[in-house]
Amino acid sequence: MTYSLNPIGTIHSPYKEKFAVPRQPGLAPSAVASISLIGDANNEDTVRGIEQFSHLWVLFLFDQNLEQGWTPTVRPPRLGGNERVGVFASRATFRPNGIGMSVVPLKGVRKVGSQVFVDIGSCDLVDGTPIIDIKPYIPYSDSVSNAEGGYAAEAPPTLDVTFSDAALQVLTRDKDGTNKKQVIAEVLAQDPRPAYKKGKADTKEYAVHLFNFNVKFTIDEAVITVTVIEAFGE
Repeated sequence: MTYSLNPIGTIHSPYKEKFAVPRQPGLAPSAVASISLIGDANNEDTVRGIEQFSHLWVLFLFDQNLEQGWTPTVRPPRLGGNERVGVFASRATFRPNGIGMSVVPLKGVRKVGSQVFVDIGSCDLVDGTPIIDIKPYIPYSDSVSNAEGGYAAEAPPTLDVTFSDAALQVLTRDKDGTNKKQVIAEVLAQDPRPAYKKGKADTKEYAVHLFNFNVKFTIDEAVITVTVIEAFGE
């Protein structure tokens, strides 16, 4: 049998492309986002009582990966990109049904005109991702104190992030520059490069689209330097 899903919302986040999106929620805690509800779900009644909960489960579609299909085994970055495990033993984005889930803190609910927004934090979703469901996080049942994390038992190590004077000047001119600087630092500290690049000499300058910026950076051992920040539209 086949089933169809109708998105109930759309995410609005700092991440304008897949590159550099944190691999798990919570790794960039300053990255706030909002879900705009759509269709019949865009109704204040659908979120009545939701603010009793501090965190939410957000279910979504890896919509940018659906056409590329999936394979039974994948190579998780946490294993260096070399060792294969079953797709169901991973959180790979290429899955049989392309469904992902994240636990995120609830920041609030607001209504602008007829549009209902659910504001969240620690987002790890690309801007425009279709949301297929929202559920409250229930601590007594969803938190398992003795759970084992396999090859991902601990959070990945992070790198130090520095900013060039030129990059800081661009952020200073932005009204939300302080928060955006923090998000950029938290995102890049995860080292968004492919797993096979890590731990090796790398002279390449990378770039990622975050917020309204094109952020260019280099990596020298354990330090990432944001070299240039270009504001789109300038």
